[in-house]
Amino acid sequence: MSHSKNSQDEQHEEGSKFSHLPLSTSGPLECALKGTVLLNHPYFNKGSAFTKEERREFALHGLLPQHIQTLEQQVQRAYEQYCSQPNDLAKNTFMTSMKEQNEVLFYRLLDDHIEEMFSVVYTPTEGEAIQNYSRLFRKPEGVFLNINDMDHVKRDLAQWGKAEDIDYIVVTDGEEILGIGDQGCGGILISIAKLVLMTICGGIHPNRVLPVVLDCGTDNEKLLKDDLYLGLRQKRTRGEKYDEFVETFVNAARELYPKAYIHFEDFGLDNARRLLERYRPKIPCFNDDVQGTGCVTLAAIMAGIHISKQKLSDIRLVVFGAGTAGVGIADHVRDAIAADADISPKEAGKQIWLIDKPGLLTTESDSLSEAQKKYAKSHDDWADKKTDLLGVIKEVKPHVLIGTSTKPKAFTEDVVREMAKHVERPIILPLSNPTKLHEAVPEDLLKWTDGKALVATGSPFDPVKGPWGKDGKEIEIEVAECNNSVVFPGIGLGSVLSRANRVTDKMLMAASKGVAEMGPALKDDKAPLLPGVDIVRDVSVRVARRVILAAMEEGVVEEKDVPTKEEDLDEWIREQMWDPKYRPLKYVEGEKASRGAKGDLRVLGNPNDVD
Repeated sequence: MSHSKNSQDEQHEEGSKFSHLPLSTSGPLECALKGTVLLNHPYFNKGSAFTKEERREFALHGLLPQHIQTLEQQVQRAYEQYCSQPNDLAKNTFMTSMKEQNEVLFYRLLDDHIEEMFSVVYTPTEGEAIQNYSRLFRKPEGVFLNINDMDHVKRDLAQWGKAEDIDYIVVTDGEEILGIGDQGCGGILISIAKLVLMTICGGIHPNRVLPVVLDCGTDNEKLLKDDLYLGLRQKRTRGEKYDEFVETFVNAARELYPKAYIHFEDFGLDNARRLLERYRPKIPCFNDDVQGTGCVTLAAIMAGIHISKQKLSDIRLVVFGAGTAGVGIADHVRDAIAADADISPKEAGKQIWLIDKPGLLTTESDSLSEAQKKYAKSHDDWADKKTDLLGVIKEVKPHVLIGTSTKPKAFTEDVVREMAKHVERPIILPLSNPTKLHEAVPEDLLKWTDGKALVATGSPFDPVKGPWGKDGKEIEIEVAECNNSVVFPGIGLGSVLSRANRVTDKMLMAASKGVAEMGPALKDDKAPLLPGVDIVRDVSVRVARRVILAAMEEGVVEEKDVPTKEEDLDEWIREQMWDPKYRPLKYVEGEKASRGAKGDLRVLGNPNDVD
């Protein structure tokens, strides 16, 4: 990510007309800590990189080796240590330990090697770390809320700061983690991992975030029988008590941290959409599984139809896998079609077909959720037709096929060739994670369509070579990863900086457009449909800009004096994005110091301050 990093560094060196803002990252960092207390604070600690002046002023002489190193030298050493770890889980544990010691070094190492390390600090390795949470546990991070102790939810949350201290909260109940199911209190690690991505991809300040797990018990028998399991040893609580628990958390979080954006993560199918729909009209909140997946998938479709020279309003879409992600994608595409064609969402929904385990969802399908019912086709219309995937493809002749089924190899050669018979450039997106659960691999999709398929996947794949150039010349096609991390950080960043009081459909649509605008395929149809994580901070700025401008149109912006010109708005956004570099420390006396300077942000406060 050298481009965005260098441009931001240059801006800081030159100064900014927005350096007066509270979240500005220009100039020195005030600090009231000294000696070993300073060295033990991950936000302020520079380790061997403290300057000669800082060592003198902050009483560090004798506590550090004599040679002063640069951040780049520290990164080199840390990378060598990282590479020496025996496997990805050990690398994940190493990175966790580094984050607890020196946040700037942790994020700079990750920043410099993000393409290599992304799968280690997030999916799939983070899933393995979550499964082993109770066995790898060393030090608690975040808030653990107990469904059997609801009276103390506000007290427990209040230990993490004052009203102005928290910008971003990620909360999970641990029921449906990264495709590996119910992980109970180990879900705290997905909240932490998501916040790492918010900082590295979106520039949210790492000392102004709060990871939360709602411990409602677990239905994972393996955990319940594990003597080392750290969570509540009871079956997962559901129903009215569960809803009361979530409501207690939301109310306490809003009262204590009124400016904070709440990100719901990896809730179970029955709760994810229901809770989002309950709280969306009231507070600034977001569910990445429902909305983020929909946003990035729509961005891939937008880039694809740009290549195939089609209109969004004309596309036919089949979604294979009608769970949280599949229905979330359908909703987002439906709303985009409705906006593009100036028709109702109900009318736009007629262009979308959902298939689940029993086949096409129809009015006769059993146990449809309210969200699924919107897409159920008339049973009478399909009574004499085949409702499996191949049958639907033959009947519908879709332009776009999306997989969110976790059913490996479901997109067979027959299915793909049938689709390609009717569409010149079929857009095929097998999105299930991890890789072994993909509905198809890019190599097969391109082979079965003579290189014409426009493909994005849910996990990274190597480029595919084949005879798809002019006169059968062998060329290489890069495959986009349909990664939520290019969209949700920008949505969160734009919402936090503008202090949007809600996240509207128009803001989400604007986010998709922002990602699609930066898709390499817009300039070269052999390039990926979507930008990669290597330029993710630049993408986040573009997405944040689009989100803020849409929020202004919607009248939900509460921050004052937000620039309206795109160039000024980009500078305003960048100036407030935290960057992994050492800022000079300026000592302030304790009585004059802010809570941030005292290192009290994201550090346990006094629970007696709460009523």
